[in-house]
Amino acid sequence: MDAELKALEEKIAQFIELNHRLRVDNLALRQDLAHAQGENRRLAEKIDLAKGRLESLLSKIPGEEA
Repeated sequence: MDAELKALEEKIAQFIELNHRLRVDNLALRQDLAHAQGENRRLAEKIDLAKGRLESLLSKIPGEEA
């Protein structure tokens, strides 16, 4: 009986440790995701700005006369 309780106690301790590590990993992943999403938004804004500038420049190029 003592051996069974000891084994159960060890399994519970392992579970608690695994749970803690997974929580830490999950938090880190959430932070990484938030950073990546922010970077994605920033890059999308830069692309939109570049697109606007390019369209503006293209509109200033005279068209070919027929």
